[in-house]
Amino acid sequence: MTIAFTDRVAIVTGAGGGLGRAYALELARRGAKVVVNDLGGARDGSGSSLSAAQTVVDEIVAAGGEAMANGASVTDAAAVDKMVALVKERWGRIDILINNAGILRDRTFVKMSLDDFRQVIDVHVIGSVVATKAVWETMREAGYGRILMTTSSTGLYGNFGQANYGAAKLALVGLMKTLSLEGAKYGIKVNTIAPVAATRMTEDLMPPELLARMGPETVTPAAVYLVSDDAPANAIVNAGAGGFERSYVTLTRGIHVAPEDMTAETVAARFAEISDRSGEVVPDTGAAQGAMALGAM
Repeated sequence: MTIAFTDRVAIVTGAGGGLGRAYALELARRGAKVVVNDLGGARDGSGSSLSAAQTVVDEIVAAGGEAMANGASVTDAAAVDKMVALVKERWGRIDILINNAGILRDRTFVKMSLDDFRQVIDVHVIGSVVATKAVWETMREAGYGRILMTTSSTGLYGNFGQANYGAAKLALVGLMKTLSLEGAKYGIKVNTIAPVAATRMTEDLMPPELLARMGPETVTPAAVYLVSDDAPANAIVNAGAGGFERSYVTLTRGIHVAPEDMTAETVAARFAEISDRSGEVVPDTGAAQGAMALGAM
């Protein structure tokens, strides 16, 4: 089966370079009309320029595709709404949104300012919310939509010096999980990708010999599948360097005790049982987890 995007319209944020550029080029190669959105700022979010986005558009057009450049900041709701209006005016629809835009302000928590924390949350989380909100009604009315959030190993498992980034990236998993439920009856599928790739964001975090094997193109296959017609929903897919895995938020079987044993001492004494992963499950929803607890009670 060949995955194609003929007549589909996709918006990719942060597409002026790295992963976003790779996603935009591949979607266009497979037939999509692509909006290349990029503020054109530095890695920490400062500055702006449309040149990076326009360069990617030029690549797509030179290869015979259709694309348009947009320099809206994903944190600017009015600018994002204007972008969406322009896309609909030109192409009449929006089928795909890849929330890829992001910044880094890495520091240990003791040295991290509240502004460093807020800015990273603002771009990653609020930016994804703003872009998703801007296209949601269009997709709902069309009965079709594919939205991809971007998490990371830092969000899923933690990394030293990235408290702000980790908090933002795990927040997007929670956003995806609820939106995948709310979008289901409207044909909107929402997923999350956890890329490990050599980009401007990671160039000083890994050794050069490793980065050489981890180009953005090693993540693109997973991203393309997750926004295709036959995409799953509510999936967290890790991708990079030829590896593709799926992450889950699991729940152990735990213990259930009588009221008289509901003490901190019981938790301490039986923490190994609480932590035992044999027979762990993946609840479909938060409500399902609550129902399991009530059932055990």
